[in-house]
Amino acid sequence: MGLIRLSRRQFLQISGLSGGSLLLGGCGTPILENVVGEVSQPLNQKIGNLLLKPQKMVPEFSVDDIQPEALIVNTFRDTPIIDTDKYRLIVDGEVNNPLHLSMADIQNLPFTSTIIRHVCVEGWAAIVQWGGVKLREIVALAQPQSSVGYVYFQSADGYYSSWDIASSLHPQTLLAYEKNGEPLPVDNGAPLRLAAPIKLGYKQSKWVTRITLVSRLSRFQGYWEDQGYEWFAGI
Repeated sequence: MGLIRLSRRQFLQISGLSGGSLLLGGCGTPILENVVGEVSQPLNQKIGNLLLKPQKMVPEFSVDDIQPEALIVNTFRDTPIIDTDKYRLIVDGEVNNPLHLSMADIQNLPFTSTIIRHVCVEGWAAIVQWGGVKLREIVALAQPQSSVGYVYFQSADGYYSSWDIASSLHPQTLLAYEKNGEPLPVDNGAPLRLAAPIKLGYKQSKWVTRITLVSRLSRFQGYWEDQGYEWFAGI
């Protein structure tokens, strides 16, 4: 896509995240319950250990295995219309550095590409190449507090879901903005969606606009989860 890929250190230096910060604050108050925690060290030990710990990797596939037509488009409501130039990803909750990231900010973070199997609870599957940034990069920039154990995802169409922190920090969990080497189509969640080989499809939110890190789940755990679907939904 002709973008310059920056290391996390370079991104911090350019954005001013370690000092005055162009990206911090101004993100509003979290709307979820039970998100107030005690401020501690910038990156808590539990999450630090997860970032450093080798987590079990899911086998990936080759380019020849990609199934371009197999990924079925499931819609929760009407596809939202999002102005990419005005789009901002808010990261808030129990964090020391709330974030307000444009797509340019996100695309300047280290790029990762993975070819994995997307598995739907309805019984179909598709091998897809996703490209984007590891979610753990975003979480690390937000500097989660010691209380964090869960992550909520909100989408532009009103969809919401929640994950455990370990799954969120898995090295194959991405916030994707590419599909099969091309810009992510709107129907598949552009400008930004979750993509991971460790969760069923209904956990992989599309059109993600807000990520909130919390210590406890509220009574609302996810759109489908609140209707009886399994919460963890691991593969």
